[in-house]
Amino acid sequence: MRVRRLLTTLLVWAGLAALQCQAEPLSAPLPVDEVAPGVFVHIGAIALMRKDNDGGIGNLGFVVGNDAVAVIDSGGSVREGRRLRAAIRARTDTPIRYVINTHGHPDHVFGNAAFVADGATFVGHHRLPAALKLRGPYYLEAFRRLLGDELIDEVRIIPPTLLVDQTMTLDLGGRKLTLAAWPVAHSDCDLTVFDETTATLFAGDLSFVTHIPVIDGSLKGLLAVLEQLDKIPAQRLVPGHGPVAEPHQAFAAQRRYLQTLSNDTRAMIARGAKLSEAADTAAASERPRWQMFDDYNARNATAAYSEIEWE
Repeated sequence: MRVRRLLTTLLVWAGLAALQCQAEPLSAPLPVDEVAPGVFVHIGAIALMRKDNDGGIGNLGFVVGNDAVAVIDSGGSVREGRRLRAAIRARTDTPIRYVINTHGHPDHVFGNAAFVADGATFVGHHRLPAALKLRGPYYLEAFRRLLGDELIDEVRIIPPTLLVDQTMTLDLGGRKLTLAAWPVAHSDCDLTVFDETTATLFAGDLSFVTHIPVIDGSLKGLLAVLEQLDKIPAQRLVPGHGPVAEPHQAFAAQRRYLQTLSNDTRAMIARGAKLSEAADTAAASERPRWQMFDDYNARNATAAYSEIEWE
């Protein structure tokens, strides 16, 4: 009788487990490249966030140490975050200890909830919690129209609890990551991650390659920060958008675009041109060099005009 009861219980448990597996199918791992030993990168689509790409437009990465894994940006949806987690688990069973958000834009933070069950510590710029509190509800509402209820319903705005004021070192066991918080540039909460072992710099959206740079903070601030980033002894650059690149060349191309935007906008303001003219024509000479130019340049020119006219 006891044996029969035990067998019945085991069968029930097995059935429940099977049902759970059916209800929670395994996520297909994101494709990632090992760009340096223990450093993995997923290159996002150069596109706008949409339902058909799961919001997956930003570059994501993870670094594996002897004792811990650090995730660098979690993706544009929880679905993408789960796929990133699956990619990690396909390569290591080392605990996922940190999720580092390079800034607060949706394509970099909407996947955070995929790592809550790991007990990971969320890390970010000291201004990131305030930015997420201010903009988080707007992001959820705005991107619901673009991504749909299915993707947005499971997104949770998760602020960091480990805050970087200036610099901080995270020890993953046998390798250290240097985190640096920057003044207002691409956004008001930009953070970079430098893997000392391989000299790999994750620059977040302080750096764009192929994809036109985007300004959501300060044009002058971004130009100043790029000068400082170019002094970091990095051998490879992981931008927020676009392919992994040689740092000096990538920073030079970005500075050229931003300086052209600045010069054109300043000249227009000096001769009394309206904001609408700047939005239509500033930095037009750069159009052939960048993807997504027509999606973002007018926005950049508007931000530049608003900043420069008060000099």
